[in-house]
Amino acid sequence: MAGTHLDYRPDLDGLRAYAVIPVLFFHAGIAAFSGGFVGVDIFFVLSGFFMAKIILRDLDRGQFNFLDFYVRRMRRIFPALFAMITVTSVVATIVLMPREFEYFASSVRAAVLFIANVRFYNESGYFDIASEMKPLLHTWSLSVEEQFYVGFPLVLFLVHRFARTWLVPLLAIVILISLGASSWVIYENPEKAFYLLPFRIWELLLGALVAALPRSEKARAADPFLGSAGLIAILASIFLYRADMPFPGFSALLPCLGAAALIAANSRSGPVAVILTNRPTVFLGKISYSLYLWHWPIIVLIQYRTETALTPGLQALVVALSVVVGFLSWKYIEQPVRFGRLRSASRTVLIGSSAGFVAIACVFTTIVKDDDGVPGRLPAEAARLYRATYDHSPYDIPKCFADSNGKGLSPDQINSNQLCDIGVPGGKPAFLLWGDSHAAAIAPALDLAAKKLGITGKFVGRGSCPPLPDTQFGSAENVERCVEHTKAVMALIEREHYPLVFMAAYWPKYVHRSELPQQGVFFDPRVPPDLSDWSKPIVSGLTNVIATLKKQGSQPVLIMDVPEAGYRVPEALARAYMTGNSLEIAPDLAYTQKRQALARDVLSRVADKTGSWIVDPMGTLCDAQHCRVMEGKTVLYKDGDHLAAGSAPTLAPLFESVLSTR
Repeated sequence: MAGTHLDYRPDLDGLRAYAVIPVLFFHAGIAAFSGGFVGVDIFFVLSGFFMAKIILRDLDRGQFNFLDFYVRRMRRIFPALFAMITVTSVVATIVLMPREFEYFASSVRAAVLFIANVRFYNESGYFDIASEMKPLLHTWSLSVEEQFYVGFPLVLFLVHRFARTWLVPLLAIVILISLGASSWVIYENPEKAFYLLPFRIWELLLGALVAALPRSEKARAADPFLGSAGLIAILASIFLYRADMPFPGFSALLPCLGAAALIAANSRSGPVAVILTNRPTVFLGKISYSLYLWHWPIIVLIQYRTETALTPGLQALVVALSVVVGFLSWKYIEQPVRFGRLRSASRTVLIGSSAGFVAIACVFTTIVKDDDGVPGRLPAEAARLYRATYDHSPYDIPKCFADSNGKGLSPDQINSNQLCDIGVPGGKPAFLLWGDSHAAAIAPALDLAAKKLGITGKFVGRGSCPPLPDTQFGSAENVERCVEHTKAVMALIEREHYPLVFMAAYWPKYVHRSELPQQGVFFDPRVPPDLSDWSKPIVSGLTNVIATLKKQGSQPVLIMDVPEAGYRVPEALARAYMTGNSLEIAPDLAYTQKRQALARDVLSRVADKTGSWIVDPMGTLCDAQHCRVMEGKTVLYKDGDHLAAGSAPTLAPLFESVLSTR
């Protein structure tokens, strides 16, 4: 087989270690490695270099064969990946709740088809599960690489044959275009810039550019400086970058250029060589692929099983376990297939791995399409409790509501009064319910009350857009995307003259500009909520919009927010049932009062000042000790802060008294 190996460079194994260990430590939550995510970018540069070097060398020798190339890629990627997915699937089947298992099933299918990056990009919506609960999330980077390898060999082959002298300029041009696009899209759609190949290809091509650039002896004189600068750039990005910074874009230049510089420097002696080529570092570099494959499922599944974020002890455990499993995978799967006793049977191994991928894809495609995460895996009562996860408001649909990304009800539809009815359909609207996703969640209660009284109303909402026109309720980006929506709503109210306008929102989120800490599986009521006071613009915005509504003849009704449960309620209840723990999972009343105090004070003060009415669910949902998440056998929440549709009978009486005085 032509050109299986390049001349071995231990410094590049060392560089692999400086890519994988920061990723491992970052994912394990070790604070010092706040920029450890750049390790993936270093891997991209390395991958581009190795592939271009192999292909160009074989092309120069006249030995390049497309089939050989792809067989080598399969031998390198498939066996360990197949083993990791198989083992993770078995564990996930045992421990994951249905919704998480449904997401997992879709990610398995995407991973084996090497479209995981596209899948996770499409899953990045407001109501999707957190990344900490996706055991195969890390396969997005493998998908980016494999998508790159589909077309890159052919393009390189054609350029080498027909425009060899143009190779370096063409690589440079595409790098600049992709980098520019990434740097622009990062502010328009950061998930797209993060996950999709067109905005990452410059990193892979940067490595290819290093492979394609000839280097003279004169240029080699600068290698010690180049190596030192490259290592400093990588270390600076690992320890100084933060997860909340815009990335990749121009921010990715520092680690990528650092990796490119280290590759070009070919450090064989001196301080940089000592750092990169010592035995422990080279060892970690050798097992880096398997280590990367196994570390994230280990982290996710341990957190999921312990129902807590990683403590220092758990951090040490996942790091050690990842290294051990990564080593075993490298020694007993990677090495035998690539270089050892299974190399001669590589065709059988590859065919078996490929057949396994197809089988897994078929099985998990069936789960995604037909089984809603296979709830039959749970005891009957746990499955019943868990079903509240899917008890969505009938108003949380595109016809009635726009999600946080703007998909669904459009400003044009609002302007043309294409709103969903609340209450008795078809009559003259007596009220409008306006707000964000919390408004959509409480709408079924208002709907039930209106139907009882024979009243018609309308609903309008958009995720993470409170009824606050011209108000700085969050980041400039979040405010900007709500502008056209709120303008359309205000114009509609002015035309339609609704007698009542109910205004509902996730008020604590806007006055504090934060949700509960670690909300979801890892919620811990011992961790105090953020009580930063951002209420001043909320008070001003509410006062102004209410003045406008009253001037137009509408009576404003402010709906206090429901208590936040912190946990994803249906899942926490199902887990509690299965483990024999108490179903009283909500934080105590003191915690809730502390979290809700500022928002409740803001709404009360504004209502007193403006003559607005108030609807307050707190008294209905809370007693002297805590707030309920169940009423009898009915689960009231579908997650940590959104009501389930089944809560409507509990809360409907609150609205009957208001509607009857219209």
